[in-house]
Amino acid sequence: MSATEKVDVGEFRQEDVTLHAAQDVEAIEAPVTWKAYVMCAFAAFGGIFFGYDSGYINGVTASPIFYTAVEGMDAKELSSSNSSLIVSILSCGTFFGALIAGDMADFIGRKWTVIAGCLIYAVGVAIQMVTSPSHALGPIVAGRLIAGLGVGFESAIVILYMSEICPRKVRGALVSGYQFCITIGIMLASIVVNYTKSYKDTSAYRIPIGIQFPWAAILGVGLLFLPESPRYYIKKGMVQKAVSSIARLRGQPESSEFVQSEVAEIVANEEYERALIPSTTWFGSWANCFKGGLWAAKSNLRRTILGTSLQMMQQWTGVNFIFYFSSQFLTSTGAVKNPFLTTMIFTIINVLSTPLSFWTIERFGRRSILLVGAAGMLTCQFLVAIIGVTAGFDRVHSAPTPTDPAATAPNNLSAVNAQIAFIAIFIFFFASTWGPAAWVVIGEIFPLPIRSRGVGLSTASNWLWNTIIAVITPYMVGKDKGDLKSKVFFIWGGLCTCALVYTYFLVPETKGLSLEQVDKMMEETTPRTSAKWKPTTTFASAQSTGGHLDKHVIEDVERRGSAV
Repeated sequence: MSATEKVDVGEFRQEDVTLHAAQDVEAIEAPVTWKAYVMCAFAAFGGIFFGYDSGYINGVTASPIFYTAVEGMDAKELSSSNSSLIVSILSCGTFFGALIAGDMADFIGRKWTVIAGCLIYAVGVAIQMVTSPSHALGPIVAGRLIAGLGVGFESAIVILYMSEICPRKVRGALVSGYQFCITIGIMLASIVVNYTKSYKDTSAYRIPIGIQFPWAAILGVGLLFLPESPRYYIKKGMVQKAVSSIARLRGQPESSEFVQSEVAEIVANEEYERALIPSTTWFGSWANCFKGGLWAAKSNLRRTILGTSLQMMQQWTGVNFIFYFSSQFLTSTGAVKNPFLTTMIFTIINVLSTPLSFWTIERFGRRSILLVGAAGMLTCQFLVAIIGVTAGFDRVHSAPTPTDPAATAPNNLSAVNAQIAFIAIFIFFFASTWGPAAWVVIGEIFPLPIRSRGVGLSTASNWLWNTIIAVITPYMVGKDKGDLKSKVFFIWGGLCTCALVYTYFLVPETKGLSLEQVDKMMEETTPRTSAKWKPTTTFASAQSTGGHLDKHVIEDVERRGSAV
């Protein structure tokens, strides 16, 4: 069958598949239509889950009706231990959800794993809605744990799914849309919480919790109309289904040489990678993620460490301290009288800054913006800390009022405003660099045989450190605990410095490469020289005859159905 013949899906049988093999490295993808862009970008909506939770829990835990339901009628705020438990338990669930999803994505597919996550998330939200003044702590903790499993499914596999379906030249921009949706979720939560904070009954927290249902419904139902990842089909040995999927995603007929060339490249790469990473048992498939030496270019261990540590570094920047605990922190300093207004400003900056990455991540590359972002963030964090301990948040005096005899006021209002300004600039740097780029890179660096598990491990690392930071932060800044106040920013600044050094030595540049080309680049270059690497041949050209992929290669992939 020639590459130009009309292909009828109904007439196609597995043994009939013939694929055109591109010789030109620039001819391995079809031009993409606007419809195809929308299909690829829709999955980014999953970021709403993550973002909305980050925003709503910050406000709910500060609600009098909520913390008195947890602590008792005489409580003035949540205790450090309960605040730590309620905030961190969702991240605990997401950690395990991300690991489980890494397996499920290879068994039932990327799309159906995300849909399953939506259902689990909805169950968790329903349990949280049971929370009442007479029994608040148990349902909120149990519900957030179960919802966390769903968020873990979504956060790991949405990144995997988008990375596998998006065109290489705009993959970074489209996957960055996931982070953009996270910021929108945070903003929506802030608006809802502010609207309900004056309610005197359980609506003050039940409404913010209940609004999570639509996010699960929109993503779950919408995905039903999208194609499965073509790379999942190749991994399962379903080559013709992969052809159909690519044709839909690129808005091209199945007989298009571009479509066939892209599938041929994926098939040839799968054959190449399987020679290095053979099919094995369930346990062996996880063990494959850790095979190879730390200094070997082809090492899976190096890629796994890169993915997990990159997500760790994203959490180490301290951004979730701002969005999880900013209301309580700013109020506790006595220097900010309207913490909602301040956090809303932070949220709006977060939303407006993220779209900048859609352009910079493809224009300057992943590695470059991670370096610039780390440098900007560490500068801001240290300035906030230095100003705070010398003249800002930490320097207040007693200013009692009739309603609050213990009220305080800042000694130097200008210094406090300067701190708030530098926190806002820090958010700009994070939102336009580390926020999106860390998610983009983990979806690109793993070879197909271990990709779902590698992305799952990397996402689990994000949530593990998210949990750790959520657990320890109340003890770091609580008045009855560490009471670090502005000194906590020295810690975040030091960790941002680690992120800068880490990026320089360990993070490669993946801009403009197909996922298959990223595999080759990581074998042939080092992180510091990776930006100069250019592909010279295609995987398919090395396994083709007469311009078509060798028949035995296709048959091997179809026979193997290599997921275990």
